[in-house]
This record gives sequence, structure tokens and C-alpha cells, in this order.
Amino acid sequence: MSTNPVMRTEKLVKTYKTASVETPALRGVDLELCRGEFTAVAGPSGSGKSTLLHLLGGLDRPTAGEIYLDGVLLSSLSRDALSRLRLDRIGFVFQAYNLIPVLTVLENTAFVLELRGVALRERIARARKILGELGIEKYANQFPNRISGGEQQRVAVARAVVAEPAIVLADEPTANLDSKTSLELIDLMRHLNSEHAATFLFATHDARLLDRVSRLVTLEDGRIVRDEHRVKLAAARA
Repeated sequence: MSTNPVMRTEKLVKTYKTASVETPALRGVDLELCRGEFTAVAGPSGSGKSTLLHLLGGLDRPTAGEIYLDGVLLSSLSRDALSRLRLDRIGFVFQAYNLIPVLTVLENTAFVLELRGVALRERIARARKILGELGIEKYANQFPNRISGGEQQRVAVARAVVAEPAIVLADEPTANLDSKTSLELIDLMRHLNSEHAATFLFATHDARLLDRVSRLVTLEDGRIVRDEHRVKLAAARA
């Protein structure tokens, strides 16, 4: 694992405002994420986990503070440039899968590559390869509604990593899965982390996932209260 940070925040603040109320979600978060890390952000509901991932993914703008991805300051980018950076450098895995229902498993997986302009033959080959690694190549020609929730989430992971992004952001990726399926998915993501040096950052309540990460960042009331590196522990449980 490289010690070169792929993503960094400086005094990150996010406050949600209504007509008469300001609700702080993040209160000055400083965080560095290095290439190849398998990291989870934990904390009680309302601690700021999902807010942090949304800001890191450029899906929302911070109230104050800065975010850098591979040295690029996100706040310096236009809306179009930020969209392009998300496409080129960030993979997303959502709790609700967010697959495109009219596309097959193979087409969903290859969709990001298509948006990047990758030639048809190459994107199909790359999509089939990652589906094979995740054990779901046999579903390549199925539509999402014809496969199980666990299989759909594997497709979501395949789509997130097929283009080899700088970082994969996963918001509660196992929340809708049973225990056996969750453990299988976690092990598959650990495989991608190990074999491809894919960098993962999770927001999660799932103790099974928290038990297998190599770094655990704990948020409370929008602040980091603990940052624990557990490489040996995670390796021992692999």
C-alpha cells in the first residue's frame, strides 16, 4: 500500500440550513486516504458518515474546507469538470444498487467504460473479466430484476471497479443483504483490494465489514474521534 494520499480533506465542514435552523453534519474533518487502503467510516446515525462520502464523491459541496483528489482541489472545478473527474477517478457503490433496469448485467458493468469512450471490444472484455472475478459472469445477459439482491450488489461493485478508479466510495453496501451474502461480498471486495490495489472507503454500520477493514475511522457528531489502523488484524481474518 502506497503512503501517497489519493484523497485528502482539510477542515471539512458541512452545515444543512433550513429557514430557521442550522444543522451541522461535519465539523472540521481532516482525513487522508492512501492508495490501496480498505477503510471504513463508522459511527452512530447522524454522525456524518454518508455526508462525508457524498462530499468526497463530489455529489455535494462542503460549507467550508477543502477536498483534494490526486492533488486536484475539487472546489476549483467547474460543474462539468467535476462530473468528468467523478467519471474518471471515482467509483460508487450504493445501498440501493442503482443499476439501470433496461441494461443487462454486462451492459451495466461496462457502462462507465462506454461513457469514457472505451472501444466496444475492450469494454466488453474488461467487464466480463471483472464479472468473472466476482463470480457472476453467468448472469452477464440477465437484466437486474432477474437476479438476487446480493448478485445485483456484486454487479454494482463490478461497475464501480471496472474502470480502475482512484477510489471506490461505498455507502452501506451490505445493508440490504443477509449475513451469508454480506460476508461473501466483503470477501470479494477484499480480493479486489488485495489483487488490484483497489482503494475502498465504506460508510457502514455492519459489524461484519468493520471487522474486516484494515483501517477504521470513527465519527461522532461530525468529528473524527478515533482513527485505528488494523492491517495485521484484518490480514489475520482474511
